[in-house]
Amino acid sequence: MMRMKRRILSLLAVCLLMILTTAFYAYGAKADGDTRVFDMAELFTQLEADDLEQRIAALRKKMNMDVVLVTTDDAEGQSAEGYIEDFYIDGNFGTGKDYNGVIFLIDMDNRELNIAPVGKMNRFLTDDRWNKILDDVYNSAGDGDFYSCGLKYLKGVEKYFDAGIPGGQYNYDRDTGQISVYRSIRGYEAGLAFIVAFVTALIACLNVIRSYGMKRERNLAGNFKLAYRADCGYRYRDSRDDLINKTVTHIRRPRNNSSGGGGGRSSGGSSSRSTTRSSSGRSFGGGGRKF
Repeated sequence: MMRMKRRILSLLAVCLLMILTTAFYAYGAKADGDTRVFDMAELFTQLEADDLEQRIAALRKKMNMDVVLVTTDDAEGQSAEGYIEDFYIDGNFGTGKDYNGVIFLIDMDNRELNIAPVGKMNRFLTDDRWNKILDDVYNSAGDGDFYSCGLKYLKGVEKYFDAGIPGGQYNYDRDTGQISVYRSIRGYEAGLAFIVAFVTALIACLNVIRSYGMKRERNLAGNFKLAYRADCGYRYRDSRDDLINKTVTHIRRPRNNSSGGGGGRSSGGSSSRSTTRSSSGRSFGGGGRKF
């Protein structure tokens, strides 16, 4: 009887350990901080998962931002968007104070592909760009080639990171309507500013030199004139120069009261816009697509 009880307790202990281990990975807990592929729907072989993990590690190092790939067959009653946000938050993913990174979800429960850039990654993955990544992975998902989905996701992220933040990029918070414009100085702009500043300073210096040169010439001319008048018997202090029939004309210049036209700075086109939403101190972007 005692032996039977021990066996039952041992079996319960093993079952409990397996449950805890499964929960540990299911909710994104990180034993060593390196796991970024969470294949809970078992869509990848072990070799495929290892390959994706290695590629993600290299990409994280290159971008200094986080990259996560998740598959699930149980969204726990949530939408793909809600599930992907909770997974990123609960796993404490992201770098820096803005939790910079990107997460991709293959949701077999809702039959949806969802990508969510976070923090600074929203600047790189604009609405136009993450939609193009979904375009690339969509056909592979429909064919059941989920390893190819993962590869295309990573290649798309790297491609747009290498391309840099597009000109005129801005974040639009869909909840508050707030717009955050990205401002940067490109190399050619800095060079042009330096050239303009140099030319302006050079012109100013030349004007000063010329002014001093003209003053010296005026002083010399004055001395010659004094010497000439002295020779002619004039006393310079008593001389007067009167203008005959002097006429002074004042012309009133009309002021331009027009505002000079409207317009203003453009906030950028659709290719530069990143629609975002806030959740637990994180700025999420992206969206999903059914397959």
